[in-house]
Amino acid sequence: MFRKIIAGIFCIAVAASSLSSCGNDSNTMTTNGTDSDKTTSASADETTAAAETTTVENVDIANFTAPEKGDTIIVMNVKDYGTVKFRLFPEYAEKGVENFVELAKKGYYDGLKFHRVIADFMVQGGDPQGTGIGGESIWGGKFDGGTDAHLIHASGALAYANSGSTTTDGSQFYVVTGTKYTAEDLDELGQRGYPLSDNAKKIYQEVGGAPWLDGSYTVFGQVIDGLDVIFKIQNVSVDAQSMPYKDLIMESVKVGEYDGEDIRWYISDYDEFDADEIRNSTGKENLDIANFTAPKEGEKVASLKVKGYDKEIKIKLFPEYAEKGVENFITLAERGYYDGLTFHRVIKDFMIQGGDPKGDGTGGESALEKGFDDHDTDPHLIHAAGAVAYANSGSTASNGSQFYIVTGEVYDKDQIDQLRAGGYTFTDNEAEVYSTYGGAPWLDGGYTIFGQVYDGLDVVFKIQEAETGSNDKPTEDVIIEKITITDYSGGDVHWNIKDYN
Repeated sequence: MFRKIIAGIFCIAVAASSLSSCGNDSNTMTTNGTDSDKTTSASADETTAAAETTTVENVDIANFTAPEKGDTIIVMNVKDYGTVKFRLFPEYAEKGVENFVELAKKGYYDGLKFHRVIADFMVQGGDPQGTGIGGESIWGGKFDGGTDAHLIHASGALAYANSGSTTTDGSQFYVVTGTKYTAEDLDELGQRGYPLSDNAKKIYQEVGGAPWLDGSYTVFGQVIDGLDVIFKIQNVSVDAQSMPYKDLIMESVKVGEYDGEDIRWYISDYDEFDADEIRNSTGKENLDIANFTAPKEGEKVASLKVKGYDKEIKIKLFPEYAEKGVENFITLAERGYYDGLTFHRVIKDFMIQGGDPKGDGTGGESALEKGFDDHDTDPHLIHAAGAVAYANSGSTASNGSQFYIVTGEVYDKDQIDQLRAGGYTFTDNEAEVYSTYGGAPWLDGGYTIFGQVYDGLDVVFKIQEAETGSNDKPTEDVIIEKITITDYSGGDVHWNIKDYN
């Protein structure tokens, strides 16, 4: 649930393509819009009717056909993990294979990292920027690798990421891990607009994969050895953007020849490994959480007055952890920038968002000349209930004036364990905060937190109850009358919503 909700929540401008990450128009293989509940513009009845009339040719699936001795293969060495070998399919993906082989010969991929990792789905790399927005083909820019029904997204498949169609293939690629599907699951996919051949269905039931991607991405290879390396990688700890906390580096990606060595197509061919141990081995330092440190006398604090509420929302600021973020907020507030603006987006048990002069989530700018990027996803500050942070459109480099205040939910031990199993890493101190105060832990690492509500949290929780319409916009304006910056001179501190009547 958490990965699905975050995809579009804090976008300053909502992305048009369901296959691109928000604010990103380049090659990004994401979960946003690539799940079995992927939406289409057709109605449910139209989709079902279309699926019933769509026939898929039952071609032989080529993914698991062995290479011949002397065939070109790819040999990838992943630092600290081992070697992965790929069979290539020039007969079905000629340009895709040519592009990858020539890039590998140039050493293009050597030293790059897997910048996006999603357990039970895929691992993605091949971007020299390491962010998911870079990379190009051997021809410069993008190319069209096309698709072929003989190659599917079975576990171990190698394919190009794109930004909406195969005409935008470049250098970024992903390797599928996926999950196994039942016959009922696959029938449901067919009814929702993803018809599969009988041969494809058989493979997805036996070895798993990501069937909803078929026909939209260029598959051009298949792991023939080292699939356990890929499955180990997919279990590392990642942040809110699915980026590993510890870099996963491709030390080398070389072109070789198949010499007849043993082939191990399936993860069942390898020794089992402990996924939890892998996650824990790349965990974070158990730092003290600073959200609930009381302001000191003379420190700058913010008071936010909302129309219709007698009590103000008082916010402690953290220049020691978010220097530019605090500077930006104070400067805008002292200019009166926020006065009269609204909380334009409100989601119960999650957050309230404001600070956009357009009032629709597409506007706003920073007080600093060229915007700012603190690179401040400082681990001392987390998305506990009452945390104040900047909205962005894909990275903290796009921080502006829009901000949100977290409400969230309290998590019990079982729920925290469930999040951990899904790839989220919690230190003991973070887990204690989320189980005591609540919050939105899946946001950690992706947004600049710069403040914490120390009084008036009950006002925030009342605002989140507002009736909303489209785009989570309140049906009646929730107006910020004024934000005032003052020196803290004492007063009550109430961190926990339970502290209020």
